[in-house]
Amino acid sequence: MKARNFREIKGMAYTRRKYMRGVPGSKIVKFTMGNPNGEFSHTVELVNLKEGQIRHNALESGRIAANRVLEPLGRENFFLKIVPYPHIVLREHKRINVAQADRFQEGMKKAYGKPVGTAASLKRGKTILVARVDEENLKDAREALKRASAKFPIPCRVIVKKNN
Repeated sequence: MKARNFREIKGMAYTRRKYMRGVPGSKIVKFTMGNPNGEFSHTVELVNLKEGQIRHNALESGRIAANRVLEPLGRENFFLKIVPYPHIVLREHKRINVAQADRFQEGMKKAYGKPVGTAASLKRGKTILVARVDEENLKDAREALKRASAKFPIPCRVIVKKNN
């Protein structure tokens, strides 16, 4: 199946891993990068404009895209964090695509599906990525989150806030 099939939130969340077999692990390597204890003057947030689900591999590719822009600043000059955790397990009813597949396959009878990945469910206006930087690196942080937003299936907006 394509990733666009998992974009909308349908039905209840399927999250109880205790009862599931064979849930693939999350591809997200790190949730925080840079300097978590640093005092920065600005916070840049990536906020979603529609509700939907973001798969774990999309979150990881967004993290890589943002980190690639922020890394040249030096690890002590920024802080980047992925906020949502992909806890919803996505299922897929696999179909056989060979000749005479109708002999092997039961069609849609009891088509519950097997776990194929995980996703983070987001309501409208929730934060996806947070970057904290000083004022001289503000342009790079905006560019980093703009590039990360291209990896997500839902429209996003970059918001800049000044820390007190």
